[in-house]
Amino acid sequence: MTVLWYLLAAGAEIAGCFAFWAWLRLDRSPLWLIPGMVCLALFAWVLTRVEADAAGRAYAAYGGVYIACSLVWLWLVEHRAPDRWDLIGAAVCLVGAAIILFGPRGG
Repeated sequence: MTVLWYLLAAGAEIAGCFAFWAWLRLDRSPLWLIPGMVCLALFAWVLTRVEADAAGRAYAAYGGVYIACSLVWLWLVEHRAPDRWDLIGAAVCLVGAAIILFGPRGG
């Protein structure tokens, strides 16, 4: 379930941030900010659903998922294919996220 929550959080955060990007960088209507802010609030709520013993650890592990999902957004929404360096970087980040999230913790 943790992976699903992370994927949902990433989708909401990226969509919310893109709404601001569209408004400021793509000259879209300020009305884009309304769904953008809703998405960012949804992102914050969804991230609290992650099973983790500390918020900072949940956020750190989320970073790797966010990076990978951002490259999917780049490909599907912005129609720009990630290059091999993007993919290698995302793989490294996902390995790091898995270590943070699933690594054994000493008492």
